[in-house]
Amino acid sequence: MPVEFKDYYATLGVTKTASEAEIKKAYRKLARQHHPDLNPGNKAAEARFKDINEANEVLGNAESRRKYDELGANWRNVGQAADRQGSAHAHRRTRTVTPDEMSDMFGEGVPFSDFFTTFFGGAEAGPRGRRQARPQRGRDIDQLLDLTLEETFGGTSRHLQVERKGQPHTVEVRIPAGVKDGSRVKVRNEGEPGGPEMPSGDLYLVVRQLPHATFERRGQDLHTRLTVPVTTAVLGGDVTVPTLSGSSIKLRVPELTPAGRTFRLRGHGMPDVRDPATRGDLFVAVDIQIPTTLSLEAKAHYQALEKLAGTS
Repeated sequence: MPVEFKDYYATLGVTKTASEAEIKKAYRKLARQHHPDLNPGNKAAEARFKDINEANEVLGNAESRRKYDELGANWRNVGQAADRQGSAHAHRRTRTVTPDEMSDMFGEGVPFSDFFTTFFGGAEAGPRGRRQARPQRGRDIDQLLDLTLEETFGGTSRHLQVERKGQPHTVEVRIPAGVKDGSRVKVRNEGEPGGPEMPSGDLYLVVRQLPHATFERRGQDLHTRLTVPVTTAVLGGDVTVPTLSGSSIKLRVPELTPAGRTFRLRGHGMPDVRDPATRGDLFVAVDIQIPTTLSLEAKAHYQALEKLAGTS
């Protein structure tokens, strides 16, 4: 049976001259986009995620990438050569590649496509010809983590229930201040268990920022709206602006401030995850509050203003 050739460079969307860092960056972006946890019930995303992981396992390792570059484009020739060798079997001595030689060629395990498995195998031969997989490091796991805006603002700790070697246990995870939506927080050795005497994989918490009733985050900046009385908008005055930290600051509204005008309060936004002392800004957009009821005296004043505006 012919074996389908898989272009792993095309799978990751990189060129054949891509650096190790470029391959890693492309893999992380695509894995995050197509991860089954972020696309529940989407079979196409699940299949794409498997292809992306397979491509990364080959191209992310310098030795396996070199062998892929050498053999990938000519894999059909390998099969044809094997057929020719089979026809001349009576006149030639043949030898089976040993598991140790396989390990030297491809490292621990062969988690590649059918192309590699068909021609080179990926496991040791056990008793009576049974194939035994080599012990491998445990696989990494991605898990969604919902955080409120207050939690990403000040940082937080979470106690998570995870399973380790079949036994549930609690892991305390520290989430740094300023972490962004879509960020991945690494928890070492809390992924799937590895084979005998092999380490477990890692757990990656994928941050999902929950919406907030008052503030909207845009990068390191925060945006909010503040309702001010119509008299304050016309005559000017001080108003109180709440902040995400729980404190409040005074804002001087100048006279004749129109609805929608935005004020910038520097240093009252989100902290930088690399430098929490560095903050973004808070942008406050003004809404004008129109009275819902009028006393007779207030109505008389508004009528006087209307007459005054008509003569100006």
